[in-house]
Amino acid sequence: MATTKFNKMAYGSADEMVFGESKYPLSYGLGLKVGSGAVIPEINFAPRPGSEKTLESLKREYIDYITKDVLDRAVNLGFSSVQLENEWISQMGSNAEKLAKPIVMGQKELMKKYHDDYGIKLAIRHTIADQREGDGGLRPGMDGKHSYPEKLLESLEVACKNGADVVSIESVGGKEVADFSVVRQDIKGWLFGIGYLGSIDMEWLWGQIADVAKRNKVVPGGDTNCAGANTAMFMAGGYLDKDIPRTFSAVTRAIAAARTLVAIEAGATGPDKDCGYEGIIVKAIAGKPCAQEGKGAQCAHADLMGNLIAQACDLWSNESVEYHPEFGGSSVQCWMGVIGYEAALMTASKQMRTDKALRDTYVASDRFRSPESFILAYDNAYKIGQAIVEVGDSYYLRARAAGMKAAELIQDSNDRGRLKLTKEEKDALSRIAADLRSLPDEEGKFVDWALKEYANVPAFNPRNYEL
Repeated sequence: MATTKFNKMAYGSADEMVFGESKYPLSYGLGLKVGSGAVIPEINFAPRPGSEKTLESLKREYIDYITKDVLDRAVNLGFSSVQLENEWISQMGSNAEKLAKPIVMGQKELMKKYHDDYGIKLAIRHTIADQREGDGGLRPGMDGKHSYPEKLLESLEVACKNGADVVSIESVGGKEVADFSVVRQDIKGWLFGIGYLGSIDMEWLWGQIADVAKRNKVVPGGDTNCAGANTAMFMAGGYLDKDIPRTFSAVTRAIAAARTLVAIEAGATGPDKDCGYEGIIVKAIAGKPCAQEGKGAQCAHADLMGNLIAQACDLWSNESVEYHPEFGGSSVQCWMGVIGYEAALMTASKQMRTDKALRDTYVASDRFRSPESFILAYDNAYKIGQAIVEVGDSYYLRARAAGMKAAELIQDSNDRGRLKLTKEEKDALSRIAADLRSLPDEEGKFVDWALKEYANVPAFNPRNYEL
């Protein structure tokens, strides 16, 4: 499927971007409107270990416990609109017809009842499992042992035909080279793995997803580089962590944006995935609704931009929380309250016309907390988006341009005494910038070099990317 590359920004300036508004709002599900003047809470959840032992126990966990608890709490607290997200566990993706189909149908049936009884506007995103492995093969016909590519496509069909309003995925293309490179702080390898190989896989994969979704009148939401950029972010960690430099993580995030954008170029419409922190860059380029997570995702992980990342979201998420009891109710009910009230605050600020003041307050609280939060502040995210669209069609060149722009922004702020970097962080940034500058300006030369340089990376098979 041919893709349409972006060569200009959706917004005339960074200041046009604010939470609860997108250039291309969406209406779907049971009366839900996204990106058209309100921020919608998106509750994400996971079943307890052991509940997958039988179909009946898994159905009970997802429908009778998790979904019912979410809907009860949303109605009880007076939230008028909610989106649910079911990130499929691997067992559902391994046998979608048997294990996933009854759950997809049952969740939607219960949602319809609450919509009819209480008038609450609802939708559900199903994020199907990408179990593909590089050494097994990423495309149909390659994995003779597990048939994971075929199971992915089967999962997509099951979700779209049985109740999904939005479909998404956390795809793994390029992960094998990115994993090899991140522990070595090798930005060239990371660029090859995510910026180039990942983009190639995204083009093929999202051609399939968009086709099936649109054929079934389901919204093809978007992807995230959780497998790559979030791995770097978690390894970089906070002030006590020393696994990799935070400047390295920041540059990988910018590169990841060029990859995540491919989903939209191949037919995705948004809302993209909450764990794609690069979503602000993608929104600046494409103008599609954006899901984000931050301080409301503490049940799953910590980050250094918990307030800032809310700056231009259209859906506000908690990430995934395991179902279990808390003092205030079940875990999903407690986190429903956390994200629901934050979304209500953002929506109220829009009604009072103080939304940009709140946006800028969110940003100011985290802007200089880390290099990654700095480059994702909406004004800098816009500049990285400009660097991507100015390059044109080359997956390699635009990913490289994004990384170079992020490094440049970080260096400039540090030189002016705003963003404080340790000596180790400065040295890492200098190496990153020098490595990116040293790469050739021709995609073909870069690919020829990279195929030789990373030929022995475990699980890397050029055939997965038709190379």
